Amino acid sequence: MPANMISTKFLEKAVLPLDVIAPHVKTEAARTSVLRNPNMEKLQKGYLFPEISMKREAHMKKYPDAKVISLGIGDTTEPIPSIITSAMAEYALALSTPEGYQGYGPEQGQMNLRKVIAEKVYPNMGIKESEVFISDGAQCDIARLQTLFGPNVSIAVQDPTFPGYVDNGVIVGQTGAADESGKYAGIAYMRCAPENNFFPDLTRVPRTDVIFFCSPNNPTGHAASHTQLRDLVDFARRNGSIIVFDTAYAWYLSESESADGSSSSSKPRSIYEVPGAREVAIEISSFSKFAGFTGVRLGWAVVPSELRYADGSPVARDFDRVVCTCFNGASSVAQAGGVACLSTEEGRESVRRVVGVYKENARVLVETFASLGKEVYGGEDSPYVWVRFPGRRSWDVFAEILEKTHVITVPGSGFGPGGEGFVRVSAFNSKERVLEAAARLRKFLA
Repeated sequence: MPANMISTKFLEKAVLPLDVIAPHVKTEAARTSVLRNPNMEKLQKGYLFPEISMKREAHMKKYPDAKVISLGIGDTTEPIPSIITSAMAEYALALSTPEGYQGYGPEQGQMNLRKVIAEKVYPNMGIKESEVFISDGAQCDIARLQTLFGPNVSIAVQDPTFPGYVDNGVIVGQTGAADESGKYAGIAYMRCAPENNFFPDLTRVPRTDVIFFCSPNNPTGHAASHTQLRDLVDFARRNGSIIVFDTAYAWYLSESESADGSSSSSKPRSIYEVPGAREVAIEISSFSKFAGFTGVRLGWAVVPSELRYADGSPVARDFDRVVCTCFNGASSVAQAGGVACLSTEEGRESVRRVVGVYKENARVLVETFASLGKEVYGGEDSPYVWVRFPGRRSWDVFAEILEKTHVITVPGSGFGPGGEGFVRVSAFNSKERVLEAAARLRKFLA
């Protein structure tokens, strides 16, 4: 048979694709009959942080000899303290023995870690270990919570805000399309700007079912006061709303010394420091930014037993069902590290020292921009510095800084319409590189 003649009978029995059997035969791209989730089409461009990574790669190809310094994506750089890695190594080695081997653990997390979080992170707040759910990170918990809430709820977010709250809501189907400014229909954007001390005017915020709130905030670095959080809790109680409170950066809150010499903070580390919060709030947190677990992956969510739906059923019961359905539990090795972080004063002090490195970096960055006459926020209670460039588009500022200094930042508009005109600068890098970046920025911006 000539090479260009293949029988239909043969094609019907062939297991190889037609373009392999007869590469000269043109075929259309294969497709299924499955419809695409229409909500995916609503998403704007790519997710912010992978997009930054792609721009970094493109810049490095353009300037292969440049020493690029990343102050963009909030990825930790300091080594994990040895007291923590030793605990993980010991646990991992024990898995090689019959006595130490463990398979699947509880989806909700190992009870020793749940207990130490309840005792050490939430002292005197009434949080029980049964209300703590261990996870593989706060961002994954956001997705699981959006699955829990479903498409028929309305949501409010700070503006600017961490994009995961919005994008997960879009994917689940909680929103309409985005307008030209980037705002999605169906989301209440709570403006948080220098003009209102980065806390929304709640009298102008419509009632929504769920309120996503991050303090200290990513990206602005603002930490809400006790009075502000009390107003937020009262607002949620009046409206019958649920607050999802993100405390991923709580360890960065600065403490002040009281008259008796003890340390305290007027800015709560947890929403549960506010009376009545147990009835309206879920709290999520992470080991990533205070213990360097960005690659290890470990976090938690607290869902109090008092938190109820409109029909009186407990939210915790449904979240437990979602966790057991969508998740097989956090790595047991990572959980051993989490226990080592929190269970002893030595472990807690070791992560405080790491946090101290980033806080010093943030101080250097704040002083750098302030010395140049820039309007700069954050840095005191957060590893992020929020810098305003009036009249400039944030992507243009990002591109210019990268081109002229080989320093990566993050454009503020990536965090929502309220971030336009700002860039976020991260303190997550070594002291030496932050000092070098500061010198480059001074030279360029001066």
